[in-house]
Amino acid sequence: MKIEHYVVGVVGTNCYFAINEQTKECIIIDPGDEAARLAEKIQAGGYTPAAVLLTHAHFDHIMGVDALAGQYGIPVYVHADDADMLQQPEVNCGAMIGTRASAKADKQVHDGDTVNLAGMEIQVIHTPGHTAGGTCYYIESDKTLMSGDTLFAGSVGRTDYPTASSAAMMESLHDKLCKLPDDTDVYPGHGEFTTIGYEKQNNPFM
Repeated sequence: MKIEHYVVGVVGTNCYFAINEQTKECIIIDPGDEAARLAEKIQAGGYTPAAVLLTHAHFDHIMGVDALAGQYGIPVYVHADDADMLQQPEVNCGAMIGTRASAKADKQVHDGDTVNLAGMEIQVIHTPGHTAGGTCYYIESDKTLMSGDTLFAGSVGRTDYPTASSAAMMESLHDKLCKLPDDTDVYPGHGEFTTIGYEKQNNPFM
């Protein structure tokens, strides 16, 4: 598997392509904006998108969803607890910046699900805290975690937004993410890449 990384939108959201190098299929994680630019990258790489995975439903992670999903005819996955938020700008924080951001999901995931896409087996880890349906996607075969806005390098996602919870965030970090192998590569929703081991040693929230 290969990871490509693009920073998109007004708040610098990390969008990732998880690419099966043998088949050229890819999964798009959190296309937060700039759908046309992301489509150009897909075309330039010769990739065939298989799905969109959303770590949560905040506006800055979803503004490119409908355009890309529609262009490629691919399903959109989100945790069941964030499904309604996708279409509620007052809740997904889009209204805070004057945008009516919304998106549609085709499939709802739950904690412990395994999703097979683009030849990859992806484990769904429900990590509420930043939102009620916050989710990390773990590809064990490649020791890779897409952590969304649950875990950042040196920090964690904010817990003062609708459906957020500081207590839930601490449970997600300590009961779930801390149990992953130390050499797991972490690809967060904003900022720099890191590893679980580094965060356990250096992140005060872990």
